[in-house]
Amino acid sequence: MSGIVSEIKCENCGAPLNINPGEIVSTCRYCGYTAVVGADEPFQLEHSLILNNNNAASVENALRDWMREGFMKPGDLAKKSKILTLELRYLPFWLVPIEATSTYEGVLERISPPSPRKGVINRDYDWLVLGRKGAQFPTRDYTVPDTGKIPFDFKRIDSGAKFLNSEMTNEEAVEHAREEVDVNQRFLAKQEIDQITSFNTNFKVDKPTYIHAPIWFSTYEYKGRSYNAVLDGSSGMVLRADIPQTDFKMI
Repeated sequence: MSGIVSEIKCENCGAPLNINPGEIVSTCRYCGYTAVVGADEPFQLEHSLILNNNNAASVENALRDWMREGFMKPGDLAKKSKILTLELRYLPFWLVPIEATSTYEGVLERISPPSPRKGVINRDYDWLVLGRKGAQFPTRDYTVPDTGKIPFDFKRIDSGAKFLNSEMTNEEAVEHAREEVDVNQRFLAKQEIDQITSFNTNFKVDKPTYIHAPIWFSTYEYKGRSYNAVLDGSSGMVLRADIPQTDFKMI
């Protein structure tokens, strides 16, 4: 497999493409040209880059600030913790603009006597889908920033960072977004009724945007055990992190 992959070249400049097994959308490290592997047509969707505004030192400071905050954390967490690893990765996301209109019928049982109810839920979403199959990332905790997003420019990628391509096409990302939005619409309906007897959602999907975003992955040690943390490279905010001495685990 690796021998076949190494022979793939950029259709725009002819440079070799560094494609890992499973990756479908490729971006050339030399000219920034983005294409679907094996497709004859060029990539037609907008490809954006979110700039990284942090280095290892500022990320560590942000993580230690997080350790000092919150009553659920040990009081000596920031002082006694040791940062083991810090790695910057540019992750591929699909931002899918989607309008969902759900009609529902059901029964409201939280009051007596139970009564039939029906209604409509209409929402507009910019739904974020991670372009890596089988990977876990807190997409609902991450918001694409309004500032700091530029047309994709590979020269603005930090040296030494790990760059990942998408393992799904835009069509797959749209389908994934539809499924997750439908689940969210059902959750909203359950705020109004207790038992759903009928539920249907119609979708209006706009053109997705392909985005690469800088994400810092860290592991730290506290009292002999290691824990994980994920931080936004643009804002420096902690997106998700393990907290010692609790049942919470990062997913």
